[in-house]
Amino acid sequence: MHGKSKTKLGIGVIGCGNISMTYLRNAALFGGMELRACADISADMAALRAKEYGIRALGVDALLADPDIDLVLNLTIPAAHFDISFSALSAGKHVFTEKPLATSAGDGRRLVGEAASRSLLLGSAPDTFLGAAGRRARRLMDEGAIGRAVTGTAFMMGRGMEHWHPNPQFYYQPGGGPVFDMGPYYLTMLVNLLGPVTHVMAMATRGQEERLITADGPFKNTSFKVGTPTNILSLLEFRSGATVTFGASWDVFRHSNHPIELHGTEGSLRLPDPDTFGGTVSLSARGADWKDFESDSELYGARNWPYAAPDRANYRMLGVADLVRSLSEGRRPRASGELALHVLEIMEAILASGESRGSVAVNGTVDQPPLLAEDEAASLLA
Repeated sequence: MHGKSKTKLGIGVIGCGNISMTYLRNAALFGGMELRACADISADMAALRAKEYGIRALGVDALLADPDIDLVLNLTIPAAHFDISFSALSAGKHVFTEKPLATSAGDGRRLVGEAASRSLLLGSAPDTFLGAAGRRARRLMDEGAIGRAVTGTAFMMGRGMEHWHPNPQFYYQPGGGPVFDMGPYYLTMLVNLLGPVTHVMAMATRGQEERLITADGPFKNTSFKVGTPTNILSLLEFRSGATVTFGASWDVFRHSNHPIELHGTEGSLRLPDPDTFGGTVSLSARGADWKDFESDSELYGARNWPYAAPDRANYRMLGVADLVRSLSEGRRPRASGELALHVLEIMEAILASGESRGSVAVNGTVDQPPLLAEDEAASLLA
């Protein structure tokens, strides 16, 4: 059995936007950590979060220099992920960052190298694969429920951001797009279930050269130019020999593709949206009717978000709790920087292949993270 740590790690949050509220609220669920301070480019925003959660508001430099902060939770925008994470590591702090690890694989490798050279831990979202649905799927795969995985599909499709986001332009520029914005959820789940990717082939297009903003706000009814592919179809080859089609598009009004399906020599597995921690996992053994595994009553699978009318499971901070535990156990965290780097390398290869229309080898590799067993998952709670 896994015991609960008696030492609390001091957490400092940098980046106090909307996503920070989920992390800050969920922190109370887990043991081994204590929220101590927050910082943001906007002092007013930091002060607001500090008041809401009973912590100190500091400047970024002051937080990085604070001896009471052991780990920096980096919730800034993607373009700032590398600078903030590198500064935190340089200041001797462990780091857990929102996805992606960085906006280029080169910067991601620098972060992993810096953490290793300083004997610090580096973790990265997404940690959704540690939720109830992800754990169920991983157990079924490890038990051989579908035999040897042969093929599969993963689809992230929608209409993009401009109909709900008041300032969506940055989503459609280099470093954005559906692959970098949503790809980490799908690709991390696939690597967790199938292991590392070795090669990709892709085709990439733009459904529209300009997008019209229809969301309320200062840019409503204005257009902007698209600077990155918005429709990508790729074929992923895994070291295991499995091949999976991964599609990511912001040019789809409506579709009926399941988020992830895997097919093997003994059956098929169907997974829910990997951007959530719960949902229904379904298994068909050798063509039999689907057997559904619900997660509402399972740990980190209950619906808890949005707060006013919960319809999905959101336990962001679970990866941080596992990282905190890994410190005392002398192991790599499951949502590790190395895993996030491999996903970043896959995404970069997809875009490179989409441009060249040829096969691209994925630089680097990573081992599947170990399964988060149920007793260990429970032991992370406060």
